[in-house]
Amino acid sequence: MYIRIMQYISTTELRTKSSDLVKLLAAGVSINLLHRSRLIGVINPAKSVEKRGTDIEKLEAILKALKPGRVVPIEKRKDTIRSHLLKKYGKNIS
Repeated sequence: MYIRIMQYISTTELRTKSSDLVKLLAAGVSINLLHRSRLIGVINPAKSVEKRGTDIEKLEAILKALKPGRVVPIEKRKDTIRSHLLKKYGKNIS
């Protein structure tokens, strides 16, 4: 795959050539940002990019830290909502 080294990008090209910009940043290239023919900034790649993936031990540790409670069955929820509505609005609720 051939990646063209782009040293400058305009603010308009940010919208139209964003996929090229992402490829260059992934390759480690810094890009100067122009707006109305003036240099306004530099876009640098991240120092370290974490790879996406699932680590089962990390996920289990997070779930254990969150300590999810018991899930209330839908029938129990319906009964609770119905009793609340009966108290609030009376017997004429269908």
